[in-house]
Order: sequence, then C-alpha cells, then structure tokens
Amino acid sequence: QVQLVESGGGLVQAGDSLRLSCAASGRTFSNYAMGWFRQAPGKEREFVAGINRDAETTAYADSVKGRFTISRDNAKNTVYLQMNSLKPEDTAVYYCAARDSILYSRSRNNYHYWGQGTQVTVSS
Repeated sequence: QVQLVESGGGLVQAGDSLRLSCAASGRTFSNYAMGWFRQAPGKEREFVAGINRDAETTAYADSVKGRFTISRDNAKNTVYLQMNSLKPEDTAVYYCAARDSILYSRSRNNYHYWGQGTQVTVSS
C-alpha cells in the first residue's frame, strides 16, 4: 500500500502561483511513477502532469504546458506541482496518483493509489 497526502491548495487570483505537494508513505516511493490529475465540478477527472520514477521524463496536458511543472524528490518521498499563471479554468480538486511502473500514464485507470485531493480555486 502507498498512502498519498496532497497539500498546498487554496484560493488565489488569476495570474498567481501555487505549489502543490504530495507526500507518500508506505512502500518505496522511488518505485512508482507519479501523476497529477484534476476534477472540476461536473467534469471527468483529467490528466494534468506525469513524471517517470527516475524523474527524467515528464509530460503535461496541453492546457497547462508552459505554466505547470511537475517534479519529485525521491529522498523526501514527495512529488510537486508548481502552478504558475493560474487561470479560472484551472479551478478543480487536484489529485496525485501513484503507478507501480517506471512510466507515467495519461490514463487515470492505470494508477494504483490516489490521494484525497486538494482544492484549487482561481478567481478572475
């Protein structure tokens, strides 16, 4: 089992920045590829960013590319999502997820463990 706990969400204005953190415990964090997903009211949970377990390969949804950065610190068992130039359409609950694989996936169905989520609200 892997337990994931997100933090860092909040209410910000358009153009502001936030950094989300996801702390993992349980099994060896470095064995897992990680992803960030988000879910807005009435919408499906969507891929935001992913990072391989070696941290050398990352990927982003087109809607956040150039504004968000995913990173991980395997020594701290933590994955981060730096979000800059936030827009109202970024408002959602953000979830981190762990996949028992070298590679991240853009599909939520390929992740084995999920955090409880953290709310991000961006006002215009």
